[in-house]
Amino acid sequence: MATVDKPFKRYCKTLTLVDDPDLIEEYEKVHGIGAAWPEITEGMKAVGILDMEIYRHATTLFMIMDTVVDFNHDQAMTALAAMPRQAEWEAFVAKFQRTDPKSSAREKWKLMERIYELDQQESCSSEEGQVKT
Repeated sequence: MATVDKPFKRYCKTLTLVDDPDLIEEYEKVHGIGAAWPEITEGMKAVGILDMEIYRHATTLFMIMDTVVDFNHDQAMTALAAMPRQAEWEAFVAKFQRTDPKSSAREKWKLMERIYELDQQESCSSEEGQVKT
């Protein structure tokens, strides 16, 4: 994940895919190395996302998103939605996802609450993110 020498915030999210093996295969392809539209990656970096990983089990996706420490999730997702090609990307990937096709990424990807961490020192809410060092 984040390879920075200073604190960062971590958010975890989930989303469900349509249960169709062909669509799941295509979804993975459009997220393969070099396949995501450059404007999407650039937009994420511009709002303070340092790193992002998406994992899949069957139709369940799990995202780990590391951000700058002063990241405000709601403000950043609103700003990201207004960036070039973001709405087009969301419309494109909507066919793979069990969500309303008109939903923004913020509405599709649901924040998850952390319930356990090895050697946990403090609690955090899903909206605030967890500061990591």
